[in-house]
Parts: sequence; structure tokens; C-alpha cells
Amino acid sequence: MSDLAKPTIGFIGTGVMGRSMAGHLLDAGYAINVFNRTKAKTDDLVAKGAMWQDSPAAVAKASEVIITIIGFPKDVEAVYFGDDGLIANAPSGACLIDMTTSRPDLAIRIADEAKAKGLFALDAPVSGGDLGAREARLSIMVGGDKATFDKVKPIFQAMGKNIVYQGSAGSGQHTKMANQIAIAAGMLGVCEAIAYAEKSGLDPSTVLESIASGAAGSWSLSNLAPRIIAGNFDPGFFVKHFIKDMTIALESSEAMDLSMPGLAAAKASYEKLAAQGGEDLGTHGLYKLYQ
Repeated sequence: MSDLAKPTIGFIGTGVMGRSMAGHLLDAGYAINVFNRTKAKTDDLVAKGAMWQDSPAAVAKASEVIITIIGFPKDVEAVYFGDDGLIANAPSGACLIDMTTSRPDLAIRIADEAKAKGLFALDAPVSGGDLGAREARLSIMVGGDKATFDKVKPIFQAMGKNIVYQGSAGSGQHTKMANQIAIAAGMLGVCEAIAYAEKSGLDPSTVLESIASGAAGSWSLSNLAPRIIAGNFDPGFFVKHFIKDMTIALESSEAMDLSMPGLAAAKASYEKLAAQGGEDLGTHGLYKLYQ
């Protein structure tokens, strides 16, 4: 990877979070190549100066740093591997950064295969939801080669505020699993606290004034509880993607012979919500099970 101050960046995945993240990179002065399965979701970025490419391979060929933030591990595999994948088409010395929440073992595989092709790879999942993406204050957890991380850190700084190097390949994904485990159990508590407040005849907004800044305080309580009270269940992060994350966390835990009863209980509740048609709600849509 070159030491250019402003490498050309490829950005694949312009959904709820990716669109804002790519927009911040444009605002920071980076030349951006974009691709998304639904082309219309890149229109505003192209209007701001991004260059549309018609495939992930075309993005890779035209970029020095390629960022992906897509849906599921199977999507990551499809984009990175094979003759039309990023690894086969990126120029020598390019850096591949997967910001999807995905499997730690897949991150290690990407890093190994990238290295064999003369490429660099980082796993860098994020936390902060749609609001954190819009306001460029995401928490970014990074695994991979430390020297590579140091070179591309300015790119991360255009998208987030809390950027922490966690260790070797896969470490970013393991850190995100710890993050999701904490959120999963915490969201049960947030929903049950609001349900209790309402059932007891209290004004949940007034209750929130007391508990959000006390020992019960959390990001979810401060940012998602008001959405619950307002009846706004639009996704900052989809239920279906959260179920994917919890599945990865449980599988990784089982591989380490670690029991996670709280996580298992949260996953069961979210699967019930999805079965009732709630897979495209935000994660705080779990509250609908209590109504």
C-alpha cells in the first residue's frame, strides 16, 4: 500500500450506515469509487462526486483502499473470493478493509489470502448505529497488521471517533461480538424497563430522565428508548442483522467452550420478533413483544 496522503477509496455497501460513512470520506477529500447491489442507493454519493463502478471487481481495480460494509458473512465471501472477487482484482499493495460485522474466522481467511496475493487486510466492524454513522462518531474496532492500521487510520478518523486497534486478524470481529453480547442483554433490560414504567402508570419519558443518567445508563437507553416511547421503530440496525451477529457470537462462544445463557435468551426473543414479521425493524423493535 502506498503512503499517499489521500488514496483512492473503493466503497462497497451504501445501506443505512455505509451511505453516511462514504459521504464523510467524500467530505474529507477522498476520491471514492462506489458499488451497491441497488444502484439507486449510491445516487446521492455520485451526485456529490463519487464514481459509480458496475461491480466489486471494477471497484477493486480502480482503488488503493477498498472498504466493504455489507450484510452477511456469505455476502462477504462472495465479494472477496473467486475470480470476480476483491482479492483477485485489487492492485498489488492495496488494502482491503471489511467493516461488516462478520465471523472472526472469515476475517482471518481474508487476511491470509490477501497476504498471499501481496495485499493487506483489516477487519474493522463498527458500533454506533445510523446516528453514529451520520455524525461520524462511530466506534471502530480493528484487527490485522498494526503497520497497515497506522497507515489507514486517517480514513477511519473521517468516519468515527473511538478507533481502537485490537490485535491480529479477527480481533476486530471478536471485539464486535463482545459489543453485540452486551447490547443483546441490555436491550432486554431497556424494553422491560419501559414496559414496567408504562404498566405501573408512569410517564416513561419522565422515568427516562431519572434512570438514563444513573447506574442504569447506557447508549441504548439514551438513544433508543426515546424512539421506543415515540413509537418509532425504524432501523438504525436491522433485527435480521442482529440475529446474524448473535448467531456468530454464540457459534464463536461454543467453539471456545463458553456458555452464554443471556445471549441465547436474547436471540430467542429476537427470533420470535422476526417470526412475527419484525426482521426489518430496528433492534429496539424488540419492545413490540411487550406490547
